[in-house]
Amino acid sequence: MTMMISWHNRNIARWSTIPISLQSLPSRTKTSTGIRIWILIFTSFFDLANQRVRVSIMMEKADSVQKLYTRMRLWEFPDQFVIEPTDGSSGSSLTVSRVDGSMKLIDEVPECSSLRVPKIYTIFGVVGMLRLLAGSYLLVITERESVGSYLGHPIFKISSLKVFPCDNSLRSTPAEQKKIEMEFSSLLRVAEKSSGLFFSYETNLTLSAQRLNDLGDESRLLPLWRQAEPRFLWNNYILEVLIDNKLEPFLLPVVQGSFHHYQAAIGKDIIDVTLIARRCTRRNVALVYGSPFGTRMWRRGADPDGYVANFVETEQIMQFNGYTASFVQVRGSIPLLWQQIVDLTYKPKFELLKLEEAPRVLERHFLDLRKKYGAVLAIDLVNKHGGEGRLCEKFGATAQHVASNDVRYLHFDFHHVCGHVHFERLSILYEQISDFMERNGYLLLNEKGEKMKEQLGVVRTNCIDCLDRTNVTQSMIGRNMLEYQLRRLGVFGAEETISSHPNLDERFKILWANHGDDISVQYSGTPALKGDFVRFGHRTVQGIVQDGCNALLRYYYNNFRDGTKQDAIDLLQGHYIVSVSRDTAATSQKGGLEAIASFPLAFALVLTGFVFATMSLRQVRYDFRHFFFSLMWAGISVGIAAFVRANGRVFCNRPRLHNPR
Repeated sequence: MTMMISWHNRNIARWSTIPISLQSLPSRTKTSTGIRIWILIFTSFFDLANQRVRVSIMMEKADSVQKLYTRMRLWEFPDQFVIEPTDGSSGSSLTVSRVDGSMKLIDEVPECSSLRVPKIYTIFGVVGMLRLLAGSYLLVITERESVGSYLGHPIFKISSLKVFPCDNSLRSTPAEQKKIEMEFSSLLRVAEKSSGLFFSYETNLTLSAQRLNDLGDESRLLPLWRQAEPRFLWNNYILEVLIDNKLEPFLLPVVQGSFHHYQAAIGKDIIDVTLIARRCTRRNVALVYGSPFGTRMWRRGADPDGYVANFVETEQIMQFNGYTASFVQVRGSIPLLWQQIVDLTYKPKFELLKLEEAPRVLERHFLDLRKKYGAVLAIDLVNKHGGEGRLCEKFGATAQHVASNDVRYLHFDFHHVCGHVHFERLSILYEQISDFMERNGYLLLNEKGEKMKEQLGVVRTNCIDCLDRTNVTQSMIGRNMLEYQLRRLGVFGAEETISSHPNLDERFKILWANHGDDISVQYSGTPALKGDFVRFGHRTVQGIVQDGCNALLRYYYNNFRDGTKQDAIDLLQGHYIVSVSRDTAATSQKGGLEAIASFPLAFALVLTGFVFATMSLRQVRYDFRHFFFSLMWAGISVGIAAFVRANGRVFCNRPRLHNPR
């Protein structure tokens, strides 16, 4: 016997019905049937009341979460900055002291003085606040660009960052400390030029579609900064001041990486493909080792905890007729302790460090990957011979200690197999990994957002820089996975490929080429090499020439620009915490060759010497003494050049905040 009980649930605005089965009651009970019915009715309503309370609490929490301000007005007063929401929100304004950087909320913007009209800026978000020795520095978004949507939510790219100093207290600061403050604050001008920064006011960009889908109801109601994955949160450190002041509507999470998408027609069907990359900004507490996050030559290998340089999570999302498919790959430097310190040579030597620590570091790295992604297939693309060969040999040998059913190492000598033009031979590699791809799959959600399939493992790809060879390989894997997904949904036939659809093929190539350029610019300063193959499907003369130019530019940045850029990154990410006693002492201890070494000066002296040597040589026919002057000037030039070459590391633009290991 079954009874139906109905009641109106105001929380979800509909009638709910619950069946009550008398057979569910214990058969041995001695109570009458009527009493048993009333007991069961009472118990059912008690459960419904609990459910109603839970729903009510969830709705109250959702209402209590303040939305992020999307547009604000920044008022620049002599003694403070005031940030006023102008997007229709009814929230309070934020005032920031220009003396000590202290913050508080106010109800109204102060009245303007008739003698000095404040400057007014339109801003689109507060990125954070950085405190140095004496002053604090407010970072805000002054220009943004809409770049598309991520799972239905608008995504913006930061076009312009601006730093507003809150350093009025410097007027009463000792001269030496003021000098140090100015040196540190000058690094923020480099930070203003940071590229590839993205944000959303509505969704959490730090999590992949699969991790977003796995979030519980409680987590979904948290503010975006609380949901964020710390390792992909670019402004994690500089948000701390705002978090301490509980400024929820101003706490805007920012990621660094890449975001591109396109739509393409396949017959009558429209598919939407998105490619999003998230750069890891992992902060390491062991300051003597710095951080894995940074520029090309100054951040190599792994730190003692197994976190590697240039670690990037790349997610390829395909949406079609309400279905959503997501596939995640990762890249990262060879997970050993190694370095490659610039010394004016085109390709500095690779140096392996603390070889006895290699198994422990590698084990920690793969343990972290397994915990976050499941099974791991590590594809190593470096050369088998030469300088890269030592790294390859050590990586392969050490990987044997951690190899298991969930961890697999595979070496593929990219240059030996593919050369510089035959990248289509990467199909050989895919044949070796196809079983892993089919077994570990991808995320697939149906029209209702229900999980039909999940990704159980990840492919980890590396070369030396994790840029050029890596991007070509990842684009090949992404292409095969997209074809596999389209076959699963019935869009493609059994033998159909992306190449069968020129429009889709062209857009897919451009998508991955732009993605590779973005990551390369952030890590090396130039677009990716071999990008013409990704973009056009074959190597071109123009692409080869462009690669040569980019290689020379990388040499220039490595040797003469990236040290300062690395300092700016370390400062902004909290990898280096400014200290009065330490930084004052470090400044006073500078001396010797490092204090006077200047490559531009040395280059000018060498050039001057050769000019005088040439001029003297031309005068030899009139006076033989000029021959000896010519030899003298040539000797001076050669001597200076040899001295600079022998001390190349000193003459390069090196990071000052963290010395290489």
